[in-house]
Amino acid sequence: MAQVTLISGPERRRRWSSQDRARILSAIEAPDAVVAEVARREDVCTSLVYKWRLAARKGSKRVEFTPLIVEPAPASSSAPPSVSGVERGVITVELDDTRVLICADAPATLIAATLKALRS
Repeated sequence: MAQVTLISGPERRRRWSSQDRARILSAIEAPDAVVAEVARREDVCTSLVYKWRLAARKGSKRVEFTPLIVEPAPASSSAPPSVSGVERGVITVELDDTRVLICADAPATLIAATLKALRS
């Protein structure tokens, strides 16, 4: 049998606490989670969950940093340097006179932004 919530009085909207929102948003971030299923299970409108997620992303001041070393490429050699001197887990990108070392476990968005900045 389906459950029905009757809201009486002047206020028709349900109020969701910050803890409830955080719990629901963490549930949709789980691997293989489907937003519609989580919303149905929590008795929340799917569009409201998407709105909460967008607001959380906009309000988030989370910034990720990864070590980055930018140094000019040696002018005397036209051949690319050997990888024996570079430590493991580092991506070396050389464009024109610039060489950039990026940690291999850096987020893909950071690597893409770095490469885009180097091209322009």
